[in-house]
Amino acid sequence: GAEYIDSYVFNKAEYIRFNSTVGKYVGYTEHGVKNAETWNKGSELAQELGELERYCKLNAAIDYSVALDKT
Repeated sequence: GAEYIDSYVFNKAEYIRFNSTVGKYVGYTEHGVKNAETWNKGSELAQELGELERYCKLNAAIDYSVALDKT
């Protein structure tokens, strides 16, 4: 299956990430952990899940179809 990851980076260091396999935000710094807790309770999580449905699943179906056509 496919995995959707949306990383947030500041000063070349990843501080928070949405991972579709985990289904929520995960923080990697003190600031990122605080943001992850807030974002997982708010509209940000719904937005990421919407992106997963809108972009990833649609494109996965198209890519799979194209791959089948080439075989």
